[in-house]
Order: sequence, then structure tokens, then C-alpha cells
Amino acid sequence: MAEECIFCNIVNGKTDTQFLYRDDRVVAFADIHPHAPVHDLIVPFQHIRSVNDLQSLDQELMAHMVMTGRELARQRGVDQSGYKLLFNVEWGGGQRIFHIHMHLLGGWDKEK
Repeated sequence: MAEECIFCNIVNGKTDTQFLYRDDRVVAFADIHPHAPVHDLIVPFQHIRSVNDLQSLDQELMAHMVMTGRELARQRGVDQSGYKLLFNVEWGGGQRIFHIHMHLLGGWDKEK
């Protein structure tokens, strides 16, 4: 765990964050600075700094994060209208918290 990592604190229950989803590998919660009507974060318990720090043994975790995003989109009612699953990678790619996480963004109006 990185020293003073906010996501490590959140996944380990050291904050009052309300989880939308939790299992033995990841948690999901609403982004506090949403960029869409539905903007949730899927965060693994395991501290991995960035996509650039992934190892081949992390493939199952990454697949689990994507499948969790898909299920969360269904639960949040955006699976049929459409959604994005997004990783920001490194500072230049928009990553501001250096604990890997995936964004679920959706909830925009359906096609008219």
C-alpha cells in the first residue's frame, strides 16, 4: 500500500464512503466530482499504481473490474442507454490518484 493513498483508505474502510458494490477484490462508489449523471469508480483492494504497473498476473483482476463495471451499469440503469468504462493513465492521461481505478460513466439522454 502506498503511504497516504486515499483509495487504499477507502477500500479498507477507513472513510465513511458508501459502497455501491463490494466483493473480495473490488469496491465501487460514486465519484465525488462526477462528469456524467452516473459516474462511479471501480477500485481494487490491491494497490497497483497505474495501468503501466500491471503485471501479467493482474489479468484476472482487470477482467473482473470490467465485468464489475458491466454489472454496475446494469444495476445503475445505464446498460441499455450506453456507458463508458475508462482508465486514466499517468498524469498526462488524466490520472490524479495513483491507485488503479476504472470509471463508469453514463446516464446521458438516449438517442432521440
